[in-house]
Amino acid sequence: MTLAAWPATRVPVLTADEALRVARELSRDLAASASVRDRDRALPLAELEAVTASGLLAITVPAAYGGADLPVRVVAEVIRLLAAGDPNVAQIPHSHFAYVNALREQGAPEQQAFLFGEVLAGRRFGNAQSEIGTKHVRDIRTTLTPDPGLPGAWRLNGLKGYATGALLAHWIPVLARLDVDGPLHVAWVERHAPGVTVVDDWDGMGQRTTASGSVRLEDVAVAADRVTPYHLTFERPQTYGAFAQLLHAAIDAGIAREALTEAAAFVRTKSRPYPDALVERAADDPLVVQALGQVEVQVRAGEALVREAAAAVDEANRDLTPSATGAASLAVAAARAATTEAALAAATRLFEVAGTRSALGALNLDRHWRNARTHTLHDPAAWKVQHLGRWVVDGVFPPNHGQL
Repeated sequence: MTLAAWPATRVPVLTADEALRVARELSRDLAASASVRDRDRALPLAELEAVTASGLLAITVPAAYGGADLPVRVVAEVIRLLAAGDPNVAQIPHSHFAYVNALREQGAPEQQAFLFGEVLAGRRFGNAQSEIGTKHVRDIRTTLTPDPGLPGAWRLNGLKGYATGALLAHWIPVLARLDVDGPLHVAWVERHAPGVTVVDDWDGMGQRTTASGSVRLEDVAVAADRVTPYHLTFERPQTYGAFAQLLHAAIDAGIAREALTEAAAFVRTKSRPYPDALVERAADDPLVVQALGQVEVQVRAGEALVREAAAAVDEANRDLTPSATGAASLAVAAARAATTEAALAAATRLFEVAGTRSALGALNLDRHWRNARTHTLHDPAAWKVQHLGRWVVDGVFPPNHGQL
């Protein structure tokens, strides 16, 4: 599909209240069919199109380019709501928001005008960032080399993995070295450009319908005005990494909330009480009530820390100083650690309180644990706690990179 073949539409520009209302409505719709999609590994194209058409994927486009320019606190809550409905659908646009942010950080005005215009027209950004088989998560072998036949243009070659969103995207931002050993840049390539192959080979036990497969790049032509610097973002105080990590925390918070909601519903309607409890309903067993209350504390704590972290990122964006951005990274680290624990706890204790019936394969309640366990592996929660501890001990802020 070429640019000319894409439908010429314009998505709504939403207010904060409208964005949250739309996200709640979509969350309910997503929840109704999430289990079936997971069971059948049915990619959520129609659902993603509905999210796109609603205008939610355009809420971070700057006001100067006609966008809503909503604060981070709204974006995080939108993602949390969508994740409560289906964390797969919520994860697919994670990279979209991250690279809209990258464009805000380093795009030239002409690049921003064009690509932000694409987002407002309902186009999605994917991601081709990580590389499998490298020794370090930030090792990048994909390269942009000068095009010998076209001065100023480039040729892109490489192999990417974990490319969430690429299969269903219109544009794929590709992280690459400039001229083999140069600094990292982003090459903006069309999803169906010659030389771009997206392989749906993701076979994770959880987040099964994110299509987080591979992207093969073979001598892809990239115009000079489709390359933006990436490395410069981290040469000054920034919230780029904190923003991306915050959205991961919001996804985990959504998984936790929905797992707890389903556990409570199962206990009310299907579970049989244990004889020693001497009650008519499993929902009146004091041990079950206690367990659900304990998980509620964890889930509420995670949700509160996501809100606190979002406020810290918004505050830092108004004042990009080392202290403000460092405080934002610490707040996000706390949210990531807490939501990791909450998602895993809610998805595990679901079975403890619901009983044997909840383990039936037809119910597919294990999808919550599989989704939580898979998604929380993005970054080790222990390192978030380590950074928090280092701050407590020595007052040292986390490193200035894309994972914080």
